[in-house]
Amino acid sequence: MGRYTGPKHRLARKVGVNVLDKQSATLLRRLNVLPGMHGKRRRRRLSEYGAQMQEKQKAKMTYGIMEKQLRNLVKKVQRRKGDTQEAILSLLETRLDNLVYRLHFAKTRYMARQFVSHRHVLVNDKKVNIPSYQVKVGDVISLSQKASQNPQVADALKDEAIILPYLKREGLSGKLLRMPKREDIDVLFNLRPIIEYYSR
Repeated sequence: MGRYTGPKHRLARKVGVNVLDKQSATLLRRLNVLPGMHGKRRRRRLSEYGAQMQEKQKAKMTYGIMEKQLRNLVKKVQRRKGDTQEAILSLLETRLDNLVYRLHFAKTRYMARQFVSHRHVLVNDKKVNIPSYQVKVGDVISLSQKASQNPQVADALKDEAIILPYLKREGLSGKLLRMPKREDIDVLFNLRPIIEYYSR
């Protein structure tokens, strides 16, 4: 199955959490209503497997990644020593498309992904068009001259948004100061059931 291109609100309502980057009043009002003609029925109690699936879906929807990408990432982390949950979150957060969003060069992760895919993002002054590219500590992320003239970028930069503590932004460039930690981010999903799902 390919990447989902349908209505984004439907995804958020399916899992009952605002996994999108929008603060739409309509979405927030209808988060507890399931999508579809039977949406007004009460949510069924999930089995343990169902709960694991739902947390996995939340993670995939939040970061806009595919099943194979998430599975490979979890398997890679499980072979390492240390806190598995923190390592998974660090790898998700240091994807190039996510950092473009976190630096507020783009209003949404979807928009950030498009900037990267269209070669508008530079890492250490070299164009990178792979959204899943893993940014390393000390790497400098900047926008191309063409992207910097985009009115949507100007709007995103005008917002008085808080830059997370592991990042530093100056004008149209930003730097990864250190690896992210769980306490730095408001995580919308539980990583433990995801790890259990892939450990079966």
